[in-house]
Amino acid sequence: MATDFFQRQSDARRNTKWLVVMFTLAVIGIVGTTVFATAIATSAMQQRAAFRGESFGRQPFPWQPALMSGVAALGLIAGGSLFKIAQLSGGGTVVAERLGGRRVYPNSIDPTERRLLNVVEEMALASGVPVPAVFLLSEEMGINAFAAGHSPSDCVIGVTRGCAQQLTRDQLQGVIAHEFSHILNGDMRLDLRLMGVLYGILLMGLTGRELLRWGAFGGGRSSDSRRDNSGLYLLAIGLTFMVVGFLGMLFGNLIKAAVSRQREFLADASAVQFTRNPEGIAGALKRIGAAVFGSKLIGPRAAEASHMYFAEGVASLFATHPPLNIRIRAIDPDWDGKYPPALPTDAVVGVEADGAEGFIEGVANAAAVDVYDMPVPVPTVQHAARQVASPTEVHRTYVQQLLAAMPQPLVDAAHEPYGSRALIFALLLDDNAEVRAAQLAALQKTAEPHVFELTLQLVVAVHQLDVQGQLPLIDMALPALRSLSVSQYNEFIKCFLALVDADGRISLFEWTLHHILLRHLRPQFEPVRSPQIVYYGLQQLGEQCSVLLSALARASQQDDDAAFEAGARQIPEANLRLLPREACDLNAFDKSLHDLAQVAPKQRARLVGACASCICADAAVNVTECELLRAICDMLDCPMPPLVAGQEVSPSLFARPQASGVS
Repeated sequence: MATDFFQRQSDARRNTKWLVVMFTLAVIGIVGTTVFATAIATSAMQQRAAFRGESFGRQPFPWQPALMSGVAALGLIAGGSLFKIAQLSGGGTVVAERLGGRRVYPNSIDPTERRLLNVVEEMALASGVPVPAVFLLSEEMGINAFAAGHSPSDCVIGVTRGCAQQLTRDQLQGVIAHEFSHILNGDMRLDLRLMGVLYGILLMGLTGRELLRWGAFGGGRSSDSRRDNSGLYLLAIGLTFMVVGFLGMLFGNLIKAAVSRQREFLADASAVQFTRNPEGIAGALKRIGAAVFGSKLIGPRAAEASHMYFAEGVASLFATHPPLNIRIRAIDPDWDGKYPPALPTDAVVGVEADGAEGFIEGVANAAAVDVYDMPVPVPTVQHAARQVASPTEVHRTYVQQLLAAMPQPLVDAAHEPYGSRALIFALLLDDNAEVRAAQLAALQKTAEPHVFELTLQLVVAVHQLDVQGQLPLIDMALPALRSLSVSQYNEFIKCFLALVDADGRISLFEWTLHHILLRHLRPQFEPVRSPQIVYYGLQQLGEQCSVLLSALARASQQDDDAAFEAGARQIPEANLRLLPREACDLNAFDKSLHDLAQVAPKQRARLVGACASCICADAAVNVTECELLRAICDMLDCPMPPLVAGQEVSPSLFARPQASGVS
């Protein structure tokens, strides 16, 4: 439910605040312990030196070295955490590569990789989020997976080889659905922050070990052969850092466990809702219980991301995940407590039969189910809004049917770097022959020859594409586009803008496409700041809300006044007014959405409800309205699955570029 999604977003932000509080308390405790322990250790060594008749420069109480060690500890923690946070600013790709992951490119033909890519792609399109990059941890035979990133725009799905090879397709779907729950609920951002802030604490133990080594072997002797007491100081501080570092690891694991465990139950439940197949994720958990390596990872950096994994990845005093048997019984109350027989470490479960060919067969079976004939009511305000970040089996079935109906040349092009660029360009070509000729002339001057030729080849297939397949096809192309080099990306954006500007106007389709590409590609190639919460109410945003609802009402409704009033009633405190068409053009529309993306999650829930109310005012929802609503939700960080209930597929300006403004 949408209210659940927005509540979970609020909970994620609240958990972030608790993380800061817990981290602050941990730092205070660690620094205080360091100061006290160093003072005690130094005092003891001074007394020992005095007893042996050695001059140690005795003080009433050794506060100076104690305070120095406290400052050093604080600097080490702060420096280590800031370094790790900066390192993780690159998003999920950085995490996956540090864990030993290898990017699986969308055009891979390896059966294991192909099946994994198909499952991830299917789940992403059904969730309403861009298809994430996929990384395979080739050396890890334990059954595990993770999702990492700051947002859906830069997230990745990482899967161990054991997970990719030893699970059936249904079980793999359950695992991937679990990870998509973390993506949709905003867990990834918290996970990265947790990884960053705890690194400084964990760094203390390593530093203490080095100080001990220097104190033992590098303390040296002074030139007059008398004992140099600096070695004793290093030994004292090093021993203190090691002990406190061990305590820091306990603090870190405790914080990870406190933040992570309850979210795993939620993600399991969401996976069951998504797939409508409890045995899928339950079977994956049972397979972990029986596997030779279980879910353990052996990589040297595996412990850093222990709270991100699908199942317990490393041994720890405080488990970051609930016990397997409890998770299984929560999904399958009738489980007899027995795990299936363990498979050999090199076993491959059904990949040959259930790879790309098996996927196509599954899609063909799903295509036999007509989602438009399902007994689902025409979307109401509540029905549309509640779908935000709440994908179900209906959406997955719909996506399977949609994929089966897509022209194969377009699907193939979306999975390849050259082809994906050509596909985007072909989608932008206008139906008007004169405008199309100007676009092609501009493209020929700016694009690589091979890309230009591919664009011409794809034009016919693009015209065969159903309207509702366009945005999913763009989402499918994003992983291939993210694999471009920086120079290729810059050239791609240059060509894109040349096509858009060729006719001197921007259509709703071009705005939507431009928004999706920039929003989800820029984090891969440019530094992008995450949106911050600035507004906690809508009273100050009356003008922006008026632009949004006026544009929606004028874009698709017969009765503009009635549609606008239906939406405005959802946010009465903003004192909205229906604006003239020229006051809600695409520039104003885009600026208003930028401002509205900075409101608190609960207020965004009301905005989505107001938009849904506006488009549902005439009790008929067409593809134009559905896809525009999904684009708005995407910009508000509210991923919405395809709206499949009661849609009336009709020709619309969304299908082809043909007019300027939102009209």
